[in-house]
Amino acid sequence: MLSAYTENLDFPYLNGIQGQFVDRTDEYNLRKEKEQLLDQKLRDQEIIESKTKKLESIANRLSKYLSPQVYKSIFDNEDIVKGDTSPYSRKNLTIFFSDIQNFTDLSDTLEPEKLAEIINNYLSEMTLIAIECGGTIDKFIGDAIMIFFGDPETLGDEQDALKCIDMALKMQNRIDELREYWNRSGVKGGLNVRIGISTGYCTVGNFGSNQRMDYTALGSPVNLSARLESLAESNQIVISDTTLNLVESKINFEKFKEIIPKGFARPIKTYRLEGFKDKSLSKSIKSYSKKGKRVDINIFDTTNVKEALDELKQIQIDFTKDLEEK
Repeated sequence: MLSAYTENLDFPYLNGIQGQFVDRTDEYNLRKEKEQLLDQKLRDQEIIESKTKKLESIANRLSKYLSPQVYKSIFDNEDIVKGDTSPYSRKNLTIFFSDIQNFTDLSDTLEPEKLAEIINNYLSEMTLIAIECGGTIDKFIGDAIMIFFGDPETLGDEQDALKCIDMALKMQNRIDELREYWNRSGVKGGLNVRIGISTGYCTVGNFGSNQRMDYTALGSPVNLSARLESLAESNQIVISDTTLNLVESKINFEKFKEIIPKGFARPIKTYRLEGFKDKSLSKSIKSYSKKGKRVDINIFDTTNVKEALDELKQIQIDFTKDLEEK
């Protein structure tokens, strides 16, 4: 009901409160519908936020099972994973293959939890170096690692080979830094890793079934790098003649063996890698070990350095408290 007070000198009967009834049913229904739409919008936003968080969680978990380059290509919808174009290509790659010497004996002597801790620590450290150097991590095969350079991004055959060699040398240095930690963890003498590197044309693409695909490289250079790794002695890097031809002027090396690997028709010359002639070719990598006169600090897990530094601060607080109590 709409009402108002009126005063009219000419028509006294109009003095007083005047009013009229207005039907606002449609207005009420529209307001109610609007409120329902707003409530539904809020519920939809909550559902979208929940789904988004779930997708982010799935994406984060998925990223741990894929090389960063392949993961990026999946979410960028690039040709590397498209099924409507040719999923294969022929590229000149430098292949890295490594494994831990006498790993079978190690797995038989250590408790499963301790073995998992050491292997995960080793693989995490090697992965960080591989990503820093731009390598595409193909797969982990137990303790073995396969990485290639030249796909999906390449800086040219020579630079790809140099980056692979740089990565292998940095891995060697990091393994030496972690040797004492592994020794204290029950691995006598630490882990000893053999590495093989080969360069050549491979077929790269998605291989597998309709249920599961794997983005990988196939070809004789892949097989050769695995043969060279098994040929290498403890903590050595063995490279093929094809890799040497690309980087000979920039590395120190010595002749190793001439072999005819199974499945190969011609002899393959192999060489031991000793390091770069010019140290500036290797980009500096942070050392996570510090030795003082009385203290030896080695951060054995560098996946989260900030947390490691927080632990060191807490250790300092605990030591200071103990000294004050004494």
